[in-house]
Amino acid sequence: MIRHTVVFRLKHPPGSAEEKSFHDAISTLAAIPGIEAFELMREVSPKNDFTFGLSMEFADQAAYDIYNDHPDHVGFVRDRWMNEVDDFLEIDYAPL
Repeated sequence: MIRHTVVFRLKHPPGSAEEKSFHDAISTLAAIPGIEAFELMREVSPKNDFTFGLSMEFADQAAYDIYNDHPDHVGFVRDRWMNEVDDFLEIDYAPL
């Protein structure tokens, strides 16, 4: 299993229509084949400057690669993520 996680901060003002549009768009990625679990979350800890978190689970590296190379994911990163995300940290985990 691979758990793909990303914490991020948007360029948009909190509660704005642009923020909602981004969340709606990122949520459509859950339909990409191979994703077994998908969560979009709000950061609640004051210990970092990120405001949102995203977590996805995949059965194995092959499933993750399908997601990573999927046209919907590639297009989202190119058209939305690169333009609307202010900062992020991506970490992918595999169980020990």
